[in-house]
Amino acid sequence: MAEVPAQTLPARSLMAFTLASHIILVPLGVALPLITLIMHGYGLRRGDATALLLARRWSAVMAVQFAIGVVTGTVLSFEFGLLWPGLMGRWGDVFGIGFGVEAWAFFLESVLIAVYLYGWRRLPPRTHFLLGLPLPAVALLGAFGILAANSWMNTPRGFSLDAAGNPVDVKIWKAIFTPMFGPQYWHFVVAMLVTAGYVVAGVYAVGWLRGRRDRYHRLGFTVPFTVAAVFTPVQFVLGDAIARQVFQKQPVKFAAMEIVWETDTHVPEYLFGRLHPDGSISGGIRIPQLDSILAGFSPDTKVTGLTSVPASDRPTATQATIAHWAFDIMVGIGSVLALLALWYAVVWLRRRRLPASPWFYRCAAVAGVASVVAVECGWITTEVGRQPWIVYGNMRVAEAVTSTRAGSLWIMFGLIVLVYVLVFAAFLVVLLRMRTRWRLADTADGTAAEAPETDTPYGPRSVALAKGAPGTRGADDAAPGGGRP
Repeated sequence: MAEVPAQTLPARSLMAFTLASHIILVPLGVALPLITLIMHGYGLRRGDATALLLARRWSAVMAVQFAIGVVTGTVLSFEFGLLWPGLMGRWGDVFGIGFGVEAWAFFLESVLIAVYLYGWRRLPPRTHFLLGLPLPAVALLGAFGILAANSWMNTPRGFSLDAAGNPVDVKIWKAIFTPMFGPQYWHFVVAMLVTAGYVVAGVYAVGWLRGRRDRYHRLGFTVPFTVAAVFTPVQFVLGDAIARQVFQKQPVKFAAMEIVWETDTHVPEYLFGRLHPDGSISGGIRIPQLDSILAGFSPDTKVTGLTSVPASDRPTATQATIAHWAFDIMVGIGSVLALLALWYAVVWLRRRRLPASPWFYRCAAVAGVASVVAVECGWITTEVGRQPWIVYGNMRVAEAVTSTRAGSLWIMFGLIVLVYVLVFAAFLVVLLRMRTRWRLADTADGTAAEAPETDTPYGPRSVALAKGAPGTRGADDAAPGGGRP
């Protein structure tokens, strides 16, 4: 610890806070466009005004979320250079291509979201829908860039080192498509689909519990929840696959995730528990031989322990415990969500309707928050389990950190926390005001909650109709909710 610069703790704390804050928005940024377009396509195909109304409103949420994500994502971009100049100075030419791809994706996404949002009242329905189709692909492209950079940090490839230890002879394709890229990318993308689906469905599950059981809420719940339920078992398989890749490509990180101290076979699995510096484990539930079985389908599988490398090249006992707990929480939440998806599937396949139990909707309402927690835990596992390396096996975190005084970094941390509190408070206020405005619009003429089904997001505004044909009742007057974004 004496060799670790004083700047390391505040720099890591600041990066961790901004990343944990930004990642709350990422599921909506990556997956909400796809969910919105599924609802949009359903509405066009069936001529369903309720589906079109939901898609239009979700597109407004998507735009607000994107604006907030611009702020938090920009801060993260600056932090790479300001907090970790050693990383960017030496390795930026190797893995910086991922950030370049993400920047282009961000630019394209901003244009496409603007066109999609603008087009609701101004473009023919089919043209508008077709212009929105590239949005999910561009969102996935942004994730591609970020995951390419992160997977390279976990399994660096595509370069040679000169006599001074600097990377040369960079091979772009190898630097992008590293051994961990595929498992990390698909695990992340499916996690975003699952999380966004449960978050959006959770809003309408709360409405169902409060007595709003009209078609608007049923459809608003069914489409995103179905997307999440379909991808939940897929995520379970992908999660198992990426854990095996970590076992093969990053054995010391795997040892931290499973708090394995010494290399051995017939290694037990610990559910939670705490690793101590002497290698002992306290607390938790010990399941004999299970870790070896999970890692290699046999109790004879040899699992590498933390002591296989010097103490300076592995996570500390505390870091290993943090990574282990985060991993177990992520797996635990995923298991519960799989049971919830199974409940939904069984009821739907047997009765062709939504579950009627209030407990199902209580669980669905919590599932959104739980899935966000699982995403946070996944990133904690990835980043803490890699310690002390910022570039696995090539550069330590302490070598990359800025020389700025620790006190200044702590002040910066405090300011960032204040700014983020204000930004997320503004985000929440905007969403609540949108919800209130939409709810008032739905009942503006005193009709029942089913009224939004008569609305359509296409066609001229009532003001334009009034000017062009006096006395004509326009779309905004004909149905509550018309004219609302």
